[in-house]
Amino acid sequence: MTTLGIIGSGNIGAAVARLAVAAGIPVVVSNSRGPQSLAGLIAELGPLATAGTVEQAAQAGDLVLLSVPLTAHTAVPAALLAGKTVLDTSNYYPSRDGRIAELDDDKVTTSELVHRHFEGARLVKAFNSILAHHIPQLARPSENPGAADRTALPIAGDDAGAKTDAATLINRLGFDTIDTGSLAQSWRFEPDATAYTRLYLADPSTPDTQIFTAPGRPVPAAELRTALQAAERVRVADRVI
Repeated sequence: MTTLGIIGSGNIGAAVARLAVAAGIPVVVSNSRGPQSLAGLIAELGPLATAGTVEQAAQAGDLVLLSVPLTAHTAVPAALLAGKTVLDTSNYYPSRDGRIAELDDDKVTTSELVHRHFEGARLVKAFNSILAHHIPQLARPSENPGAADRTALPIAGDDAGAKTDAATLINRLGFDTIDTGSLAQSWRFEPDATAYTRLYLADPSTPDTQIFTAPGRPVPAAELRTALQAAERVRVADRVI
């Protein structure tokens, strides 16, 4: 596995970086504030981690994790990710991002919108459906895919090869994967879908104010597959935010 570039050092980006270095994968981590702001995280991650600019993270390897707020994705030059397999963790939260008519009207999915900007990238939706603190909690050794204590994560994308590459990486990080199909099907594990975050809570009735500290539980592939198949599309404009 070559170096993993990470654009965005927030909760998800940092959690994936921790799993990557634990699996022996070098990472180049970047954010919009510059490498100097990452000194603490890099010290924690150890010698396999390097702080870089967004450009350096994009150039680091063939796989790049893009974990920035939805409205910030266009600040990343599209040319930087051309030809790369990009794991996109984006979600649409109107309370944070403001209203986006195309998403409210279900004309495109969030990752289709992101892919429009990064047209030359091989985009795979991943790591958007699980809370950041559950990522290290639920990761299990890659030597036991399909084991009872392994958690499955959904992925979606329009490029079969990119999905294979993404699944290989995610397996090494400690998770099984379920291929849900194209980016047009990625709504099945976006906010308000059955396969989004609460599925991984030890107690799905946990109040919203407590979910960011509540413990997780393993979700095997069969359970995730059932949740994905049961998904119903909810118009964003009708949601209570």
